[in-house]
Amino acid sequence: MRFRLQLRLETLAMKLLILPLLALFAAPLAAQDLGAPPPTTAPVETTDEGGPPEEGGLTGSVSFEGNLDNLGIAIPAFAAQRDVATPANASGTAALGVELARVITADLKNNGLFKPSGPDALPRPTYPQITDPVWATWSNRGAEMLVQGYVRPRADGRLIVGCYLYDMALKDELARSGWVVAPADWRRAAHKCADLVYSRLTGESPFFDSRIAYIAETGPKDNRTKRLAIMDSDGANHRFITTGRATALTPRYSPDYRELLYLSYVDGQPRIYIYDIGTGQQHLVTQSKNPTFAPRWSPDGKWVLYSMAVNGNTDIYRVSRNGGQSERLTDAPGIDVGGSYSPDGSRIVFESDRSGEQQVYLMNADGSNQRRITFFGGRAATPEWSPRGDQIAFTYIPGDFNIAVMSPNGKNLRKLTNGWQDEAPTWAPNGRIIQFFRTERNTGHTAIYQVDLTGENLRELPTPVDASDPAWGPILP
Repeated sequence: MRFRLQLRLETLAMKLLILPLLALFAAPLAAQDLGAPPPTTAPVETTDEGGPPEEGGLTGSVSFEGNLDNLGIAIPAFAAQRDVATPANASGTAALGVELARVITADLKNNGLFKPSGPDALPRPTYPQITDPVWATWSNRGAEMLVQGYVRPRADGRLIVGCYLYDMALKDELARSGWVVAPADWRRAAHKCADLVYSRLTGESPFFDSRIAYIAETGPKDNRTKRLAIMDSDGANHRFITTGRATALTPRYSPDYRELLYLSYVDGQPRIYIYDIGTGQQHLVTQSKNPTFAPRWSPDGKWVLYSMAVNGNTDIYRVSRNGGQSERLTDAPGIDVGGSYSPDGSRIVFESDRSGEQQVYLMNADGSNQRRITFFGGRAATPEWSPRGDQIAFTYIPGDFNIAVMSPNGKNLRKLTNGWQDEAPTWAPNGRIIQFFRTERNTGHTAIYQVDLTGENLRELPTPVDASDPAWGPILP
């Protein structure tokens, strides 16, 4: 079986492959590997201005109780007070209103809870009808919920996007909000609207307006180019961060979304960098001649957890985000890797083969009270703590590699996928959806997938090239 690089680095049997691999990556310093920085994304401004004329602003909601299974939602094109060309869409605000509704429809459809009907199959409401729906139009189409909205340009060149959620049975408004966005960020307004609908109907925290970092892979199997890339949660607005002259691995967003932590192999040495998304600059956290892997943030963003192999023994270390002296947290014989903090920062879940095979362990944040928590059949690797703190996702290896979850005490194992090689889980910001990457048995093609905690609604996320090591960031400000 051909293991992916991440698990080659994290298993004892494959550790000896590291040193020959490093020789392939002779290149300039990783600081010279950066491409053009992505455009700066300003926080989205929530507004109570600019509703349709009879609307008193974009605030408020009423209660809703109901069954969400396959809930039908009508999402017609967003209305435009007048059709005006914008930098976001040269065809005008009317065309942009269609695109907004399409993005919202795709978000809610891919979530698996709803059955949305999008703008291409629905009549388009007029601007005044946004706050005064023609109920019969939508009742006759079997809609249980209705999402309407509008888009219009402001004098300063930005766009105002309003979003309204209606209950067809009650013939009443459930929620509404509005956002002021730069024209280039119009998709964020659509994701914010989808988040509003999802949160209002499920009671869960949102996740659509978020981003994903991953490793983009190209080239032959024995000499892959691995680049750091980022994209929106639906795969749009894709950008490469590094050029590929150095190999990038295991990215992670900082808790405040401003930075990316990642591992770079270049000129035979591993380096851990923090990349500033806003400025396009990066700084070195730590480097070593020893094999190093799996850097992870602490919840407060002050510390970096990583693993390093020294004299045949791999342990977990902690270092300040600003660099300096590292502190070793484990010292058991074997390989200890993959540390992930609990949301409150008090504990760390990690992988170790000290028992003779890969299993999941817990310890306190200072390295004390180390104890094994997995005792089911098969191996367990790459544990990742849910942002809600109630679950740990991991790579479950009873034979094939699959994604599974369990309680923090190691109980209540649930396998979510049945792939040949599914690995490296990462959580959505709301802790209810998991992303991972899948390797195809025959072709070696790698792609990012996501699955919810029911084990259903499995889908592949589009990327322009092969993809591995996904990292889901928090909700954007």
